[in-house]
Amino acid sequence: MSAESEPALSAAHVSRIDDESALRLLREGRLEVAGRLVEATNMTLYCSVRLGDLGAACVYKPVRGERPLWDFPDGTLAAREVAAFEVSAVTGWRIVPPTVYRDGPFGPGMCQLWIDSDREIDLMALVRSRHPALRRMAVFDAVVNNADRKGGHLLPLPDGHVYGVDHGVCFSAEDKLRTVLWQWRNKTLPREAVNVLARLDRELENGHLGRRLRELLTPAEAAATAARVRRLLDSGVHPVPSGDWPAVPWPPI
Repeated sequence: MSAESEPALSAAHVSRIDDESALRLLREGRLEVAGRLVEATNMTLYCSVRLGDLGAACVYKPVRGERPLWDFPDGTLAAREVAAFEVSAVTGWRIVPPTVYRDGPFGPGMCQLWIDSDREIDLMALVRSRHPALRRMAVFDAVVNNADRKGGHLLPLPDGHVYGVDHGVCFSAEDKLRTVLWQWRNKTLPREAVNVLARLDRELENGHLGRRLRELLTPAEAAATAARVRRLLDSGVHPVPSGDWPAVPWPPI
């Protein structure tokens, strides 16, 4: 990261902020840019955000800094990041850190709570493991149709929780699942996952989540999300690589 100064508060404060407070902070707080994550493909800015006595570090990705992609409409990646958080929130798995769409110093974009991961954890070993958090993430990625689940998008914490970030290339109406988490391909879905998928099915059909995704995505993409959930429920198993699309992103980390 290249930065002129550090944010006003360390990201370590994240653990003390509940999701509801974090979302309010991200929506209403004052953003100050500290630096840019130079390894990111799109403009990704490391910021501090403060609202009264509450503050934290965050990531801000303005729409104007998005690189055009041939298979996703221009200017839509930030909304897809927010849609991924909305799905994550309904699952109860807390896979995606609190994320909002808001205006900022470089215009509207995605703003997400910064998560300090445990740098002592070997990401390659984690990717190859059968960690329960990764199995939940594999189900989540199948729902949101994640086209780029790399090992570097995993943020493991010392307590065993694993966050996932960088969901800008999700929710295509076409099957594009690319992931490093194929350990459970064609395995029976755990009862927990089936229960969560049933909840998503209800929420997408008649609940807030369905309305929210229709605001953030195209009608075809929102409908395809609901169809993927029903397909997972009908099959009862984790998906397998289709053969029509590269199964693993490159580079994998």
